[in-house]
Amino acid sequence: MSKEWKQALAGLAMVLPSFAILLVVVIIPILQSLMLSLTNETGGYDLSRYHVLFTDKGMRANILFTLRITVITCALVLLISYSLAVYMRFNQGPIVELIRKTYMIPLFIPGVIATYGLINLLGNHGWLARLLEHIGVTLPRIIFDEKGIIIANLWFNIPFTTMLLSSALAGIPSSVIESAKDVGAGRYRLFARFIFPLSYKTFLVALTFVFMGVIGSFTAPFLLGANSPQMLGASMQQVFSVFQEREQAAAMAFFTFLLCSVLGAFYIRSMAKEENVRM
Repeated sequence: MSKEWKQALAGLAMVLPSFAILLVVVIIPILQSLMLSLTNETGGYDLSRYHVLFTDKGMRANILFTLRITVITCALVLLISYSLAVYMRFNQGPIVELIRKTYMIPLFIPGVIATYGLINLLGNHGWLARLLEHIGVTLPRIIFDEKGIIIANLWFNIPFTTMLLSSALAGIPSSVIESAKDVGAGRYRLFARFIFPLSYKTFLVALTFVFMGVIGSFTAPFLLGANSPQMLGASMQQVFSVFQEREQAAAMAFFTFLLCSVLGAFYIRSMAKEENVRM
């Protein structure tokens, strides 16, 4: 057997375990959900379950609500995380050290515990409401609607996103920044021409992770969201367990997968373009 064949077989042997796990954990369940979602009430196959998603008023409201929460959360997470990452990269001092030592803490707090803490802090009878009551201020409704879901998702996603972006910014050579400053580049041009382009790839990675995490989230929408409209994760659980409509829940799950696939395809296409440019 030639050396090339041995290398090919060795590479295949290393890939097969990962592919087997991907097949069992991801691909087969997706195909099963697709087949189940295409099953109609008579046992045949059609798109009636997907038709309900866009014709039923409640389902349509849930989809629009999910997309709105996801877009708002992604925008806020990336804005705050990128600002923190840039601030830590180009500044020094006690405030920077404090941020570096504390911004990762939320990653080590389980989601259920963090959500319960937000309820006790921001609820109508929570700590903040009781403190403000002493000075005659009534705390407006913050949780149990879309604001509570967004706040919880910010808590969950900002630390990891900041970590990703901080790593990307740390990889930008200081000599590039100093050279740009020497030729008269201002802050805006420095960011637009050097900092952001050099961290664009990681920015897309962060956007992909945040989008997929928020659009498929369950804990915060279930515990902090309103009864209607609901995000798809909480609505899916209700359709599956309360109404016992497994086929409709499968259609919602596969539709969520398609939404994530759109961003995934955009990410892969962008990365492919970047590789072609380099070549």
